[in-house]
Amino acid sequence: MPALLTSHPLFAAPVLLLIDLLLWRLVGPAHPHWRLATRILCFLLFSLLLFNAGMNPLRAAPWPDDLPSHMVATAVQIFWWLFAARCLTVVLGFLLVQRIGHGGRLLQDVVGALIFLVAIIAAAGYVLELPVKGLLATSGVVAIVLGLALQSTLSDVFSGIVLNTTKPYQLDDWISIDGIEGKVTEIDWRSTYLQTSQGTLAVVPNSLAAKAKVLNLSRPANLYGVSVSLTVSPHIRPRKVVEALEHALGGCRALLATPAPAVSVRKSAPDGVEYEMSGFVAAMGEKREVRNQLFDLAYRHLQAAGINLLAEADAPMRESASRARALLVRSGLFDALRDEERDELAKRMQRRPFKRGEVLLAPRDVSERLLIIDSGVVSVTLPHDSQTIEAGRMGPGEVFGEAGVLTGSAWQAEFTAISDGAAYYIDKETLAPCMEARQEIAEAMGRLLDFRQKASAALLVEQPTVVQQRGLMAWLKQHAGRRYKA
Repeated sequence: MPALLTSHPLFAAPVLLLIDLLLWRLVGPAHPHWRLATRILCFLLFSLLLFNAGMNPLRAAPWPDDLPSHMVATAVQIFWWLFAARCLTVVLGFLLVQRIGHGGRLLQDVVGALIFLVAIIAAAGYVLELPVKGLLATSGVVAIVLGLALQSTLSDVFSGIVLNTTKPYQLDDWISIDGIEGKVTEIDWRSTYLQTSQGTLAVVPNSLAAKAKVLNLSRPANLYGVSVSLTVSPHIRPRKVVEALEHALGGCRALLATPAPAVSVRKSAPDGVEYEMSGFVAAMGEKREVRNQLFDLAYRHLQAAGINLLAEADAPMRESASRARALLVRSGLFDALRDEERDELAKRMQRRPFKRGEVLLAPRDVSERLLIIDSGVVSVTLPHDSQTIEAGRMGPGEVFGEAGVLTGSAWQAEFTAISDGAAYYIDKETLAPCMEARQEIAEAMGRLLDFRQKASAALLVEQPTVVQQRGLMAWLKQHAGRRYKA
């Protein structure tokens, strides 16, 4: 050890403490390994300095005849115990982060508090030579009184420790605690903070979260359930309703293929049968949009199957209209027609069923008729780099073939049925008088064609290539292969 340190240990010890604090600040949290190494090194130098100068932390300070030196040595020895406690908490914190991540911060704080409590008692017993047994007995009585007074708070604290160690949920997870659903934003000593979908902040005590039924919506990752319930008249055959709702699920492209979406009957009552459509999406933010889309698709496919969610008193009025005319009303392109014109056009429409996998309109084919889907689901795909991209899915009431009817040109998309169904065909010659008499129809078809062309162009824009991250083993295998070839 340098002579300067050994000659003036009472001055060198505080200097080492200041150097430790300075290095701790300079290294920063971005380099935890270096911070840990510098702290342990400073503690070892500090301990070596004390023992070399005869200041044993397990005994009272030396030089009782020299009061100033004795007081400084006593303070230095007490700081040794606190320094040791701090080093131990840093090591435990580093190991906890490596083991359970930053979610174990609460456990680290509690263990650190216990370590510092032991260090203070040890310093009082060894350095100050205080009667520790009496102090512990007195502190025990005080602890019992405080424990009874702070029973609920201590329950939250220890429940928080359990939650951090067992980790039923972590930060940024979407969970549901006793019906309160939200995103975990913070877990502190007492509570768990949830950011709900309504933008509010819910504070749930840790003791309640530890006892309650917790649903973690973020596990497994990238898999979030979506369900929609509908009530239909009990007089309709369930198989017919299930088939229509399965078509509605097939029309929602955002649902994951695995696990497969499904339809089930939840309960039956004299006033109606409740059906549930369920599936999974890849992101929590998609749930609201997909749920709304499923309601719309279910309504359209049930309507196409002759099933509606209206009162029975309204059913005869709707059933009196022909399917073709009702389809013209739902499509929206023919709103400008008068009732008699719509009736005349409906008489000339031809209904043709199609099977699953059938190509209704191939790429670069010029369609001579407008097709309106009556039932079933149709997939729209675009060619891209010797592959195909699904641009969307169409259901009852949607039309295609407008490019050939309006401009006499072809479109690069392919329209393929992904379920059994039917479509109504309107020939170009039949549409021509309606478009001449009602310019609004041609304008609506033009806007639809323009929207689809722009959407297709945006979808086919070349995406940047994602560089796949490679691990250490892949790097070693690559370099080992190069050396072997060499």
